[in-house]
Amino acid sequence: METSSELNNLKNSSVKSNTPSHKSSDTLLHGISPERLSDGPDFNHQKSSKDEGKFDQQLSHEEPKGLIPPKDDSKASQILEEKPAIPIKDPNLVTWDSANDPKNPKNWSMKRKWAALTIVACFTIVSPITSSMIAPALSHISADFRIKSAVQSQLTLSIFVLAQAIGPLCLGPLSETYGRTIVLQFSNLFFVVWNLGCGFAQTPAQLMVCRFFSGLGGSAPLAIGGGMLSDCFLPEQRGRAVSIYSLGPLLGPAIGPILGGFISQNTSWRWCFHATTIFAALVQFCGFFFLQETYAPRLLELKRDQLRKETGNQELHTVFDNCDRTVVTVIQTALKRPFKLLGTQPIVQVLACYTAYLFGLMYLMLSTFPILWVDRYGMSISSGSLNYLSIGIGFFVGTQLTSPLIDALYCRLKFRNNGIARPEFRVPMLIPGSLLIPVGLFWYGWSAQARMHWIMPNFGAAIFSAGMVMAFQCANGYLIDSYTRYAASAIAAATVLRSLAGFGFPLFAPAMYKSLEFGWGNSVLGFIAIGLGVPAPFMLWKFGEKLRSLSRFAAG
Repeated sequence: METSSELNNLKNSSVKSNTPSHKSSDTLLHGISPERLSDGPDFNHQKSSKDEGKFDQQLSHEEPKGLIPPKDDSKASQILEEKPAIPIKDPNLVTWDSANDPKNPKNWSMKRKWAALTIVACFTIVSPITSSMIAPALSHISADFRIKSAVQSQLTLSIFVLAQAIGPLCLGPLSETYGRTIVLQFSNLFFVVWNLGCGFAQTPAQLMVCRFFSGLGGSAPLAIGGGMLSDCFLPEQRGRAVSIYSLGPLLGPAIGPILGGFISQNTSWRWCFHATTIFAALVQFCGFFFLQETYAPRLLELKRDQLRKETGNQELHTVFDNCDRTVVTVIQTALKRPFKLLGTQPIVQVLACYTAYLFGLMYLMLSTFPILWVDRYGMSISSGSLNYLSIGIGFFVGTQLTSPLIDALYCRLKFRNNGIARPEFRVPMLIPGSLLIPVGLFWYGWSAQARMHWIMPNFGAAIFSAGMVMAFQCANGYLIDSYTRYAASAIAAATVLRSLAGFGFPLFAPAMYKSLEFGWGNSVLGFIAIGLGVPAPFMLWKFGEKLRSLSRFAAG
């Protein structure tokens, strides 16, 4: 190992021969092969648990600088596990100025991080509110457009969610290529235009087309938000951030019908779309001025381009560059990634299927509330829509319980594991969530079947939604921790199945409740929730680390 004086001499000699004026650094690149640089550095080769904590800490700061990578991956792993590599400086490598570089989003102040999170959360809640806001107004829409089929009426609601299954496949990976902010801004603008068109639709076909394309644009925050959290927050800070971010997809569908019920009864169903368009435009205005880029590879690319312009040195590069990459190959690789994750990663498959089922249950419950409260309990549309508050209350209570506990448990388990973090430390809170979900379904179904006091079905719905938000936040946190650099693609893959379930479940709800009624209908759904949800946390705890070690996408 060289002495500090020798390292200083090496550094000084390299600086003198370097054209760029930017600061350089000597942080190590741990065993990155040239082949893996073709799609960005793959930090996921197998490593010992002894080195894992240090390695993940270095990755969290995005600090790889200046080590000439070995050509053999096996040698790279051996270097990582046995001894530190020798720092050999690449004078043309552009990276962070230091481990504490304030331009690195992970080094931002907590105030700045939470400001970014707040804006992203506002983007995220617009689309879910829009998806369910017309639920209480479906009867008015059907009357205006002379829609007689119950399935076609439900399709007006569900087609928006179908679009949210398609959009993330493109938008999530594109954010990992061109940056989070530009994709998010353009997608929201796309949503504003088509959602405005929904309010002026004159035929059912026009309404469905506009709903579909507005759903495509509105899906961007659902796919990109998780990646932005991974960009900014360290694992021990991420639980509370995920809790706030996850409120949008969950709380939005509960708030939407309440607003839609009062709007449609007192004005027109068209103002459901006008109101959300105005809100989305305000969020767009705030995001345009205050939302900053968080994706580290994109930030380093911008720094590289600026230094090339200032110095004239076209040899400057980042660790994410590859001379063989073109725009077409970048897009092809990015768009294939969610399919690869969904098709090859058991972790993504398990959590995507489980959260898809929960999301489908939520939309099934939302779509059948008008049947229960208006037809069965004889309430008006506006007063019946107030029952959606029970779902919102459940989400709020579940979030307040989960947010502090998930980070506290994570830090405690990390401490007991000699300071080495694991994504599996998100799993314990999944257990109470997976148990509350079937309890809520049984309570809701049988109290509605017996036409008990209106508070009883609402209490069951609140229990269900509290359990759902617990499970949802744990699943999202686990995916983000497991696929840090590709978090947006992992969330996009899960969002695909989730949105397909949200689209499909309401379509069979009327027929199911007509045959089984509320009691046995919800009991069947509850038994399926037990079969899917109860084994999941134990499987992830026991096999999660092994599955991640076999993956070239997972973080460790």
